Amino acid sequence: MTPTHTVTNQVPPLVEYDVADQPVLLEALHREGAGDAEAELHRVGRLAGSARAQRWGELAEAHPPVLHTHDRYGNRVDEVIYDPAYHELMRTAVDLGLHGAPWAEESPHAHLVRAATSSVWSVVDAGHGCPISMTYAVVPALRANPDLAAQYEPLLTTRVYDPSFRPPLEKGGLIAGMSMTEKQGGSDVRANTTTAVPRPDGTWSLTGHKWFTSAPMSDILLVLAQSESGLSCFLLPRILPDGTRNAMAIQRLKDKLGNHSNASSEVEYDGATAWLVGEEGRGVRTIIEMVNMTRLDCTLGSATGMRDATARAIHHATHRAAFGKQLVDQPAMRNVLADLAVEAEASTTVALWLVALTDRAAAGDERAALLRRIGLAVSKYYVCKRGPAHAAEALECLGGNGYAEESGMPKLYREAPLLSIWEGSGNVAALDTLRAVARQPETLTVLFDELDSAAGADDALDAAVRRVKSAFTDVASLEHRARRVVGDLALTLQGSLLVRHGHPAVADAFTATRLGGDWGTVFGTLPTGVDTAAIIERNTPKVGA
Repeated sequence: MTPTHTVTNQVPPLVEYDVADQPVLLEALHREGAGDAEAELHRVGRLAGSARAQRWGELAEAHPPVLHTHDRYGNRVDEVIYDPAYHELMRTAVDLGLHGAPWAEESPHAHLVRAATSSVWSVVDAGHGCPISMTYAVVPALRANPDLAAQYEPLLTTRVYDPSFRPPLEKGGLIAGMSMTEKQGGSDVRANTTTAVPRPDGTWSLTGHKWFTSAPMSDILLVLAQSESGLSCFLLPRILPDGTRNAMAIQRLKDKLGNHSNASSEVEYDGATAWLVGEEGRGVRTIIEMVNMTRLDCTLGSATGMRDATARAIHHATHRAAFGKQLVDQPAMRNVLADLAVEAEASTTVALWLVALTDRAAAGDERAALLRRIGLAVSKYYVCKRGPAHAAEALECLGGNGYAEESGMPKLYREAPLLSIWEGSGNVAALDTLRAVARQPETLTVLFDELDSAAGADDALDAAVRRVKSAFTDVASLEHRARRVVGDLALTLQGSLLVRHGHPAVADAFTATRLGGDWGTVFGTLPTGVDTAAIIERNTPKVGA
């Protein structure tokens, strides 16, 4: 057959590269004294950038989990069947300790190293990161019942992935899920109607319907239900100690915008057996640190998606020519790429700073705990809000090629909104900041002290700090202004961190635009004089290096 054309000017796939070869990640490790983890991070980065691992992510995305409610004989089985690639992803994540290693290690940087590694590995597929994140977050909540923690924590932190259906305490390793929200309440979990009735043997009987239960094939689930004393937290195993299935029916799997490799479901409990975790009637208090851990992963996940999208956009622009020269050399495109990179670096910097605070707080640093409380609330709100707009602009850098599934950009675009919704969407996250300030005024004090530590280094930052401090003088209108105030806090915090710790070109671009107002309403509106070359170079994937 006579060829009608010769294929030219097409971009090679972004594969066989080191995902960890990103200065913003490595600089954070060294800044916190965790530089000895760099070699392992590069190993994970090369695996994440390999054709083999990327194929796992593609297959898990292309073949979503399937619910089998009954076996061939009509017996209820409630099993979710995953593509084998999903299990490869899970096995790798567990082997890396992303599901719970920090709870079992003595390292002063355990949470930071886990976060950096997770940020590198999850580029392969974000969906399987959901049960990994929930398992990580369950441990501090479970510690509210020392007896249960003694039994389950070693299995939640061991690096063994065992997807078999057996009683949890007979397995070599466990995965945990969460079953919290209901259709009538959503984020308002106190509106839950699932009931919990005590039994003589010390267990509880749970009855009710959960609207979102992510990863229902998890070995154990944390469930919120109403007891006589109020909303309480319970541990519910899928398989009971005697080997029988718990009274839990998976009614259907959600058909979602993204996060395709992960099963999200509606679950019915009909007298299911569970054990109380924490004090009866104090369920929200019991899960609060669990919520903080998943919010931390949401912030980190959004930053990860931005870095991945930026890398893909720069890679495309580097290898694609238009109007007589490479896209990456076109001034308008350089403006867009550098702007995307600034957003990604700012988000990653604050996310890893929050994780470092988590390590310090775990070691007893009270100031770090207060900073983390308010810093996490403002950053979860703002960073996760930036993800969808960032993904859309990065996709557009590829033009029509970016709209095709093969580019990988639609997957990033579909994934981006989830992290702003999970664990409290925009208003919930913004109002949580105001709640923290009202209940613990010292959180705002330490945050302002943190911002003041960069005083005098940048005029735009100094002015932004003055503005954000004055925003709290009119207390009566704070709730109406919640999004604006919290967004300004987040931007000022990011600017302060970049001025103190970031690359000068990135810091200057951020403060001039996000804080100084020399910026448009879309990405790609950086002012003249920004060192776009340095910013783009820092964020260019080194394929074959």
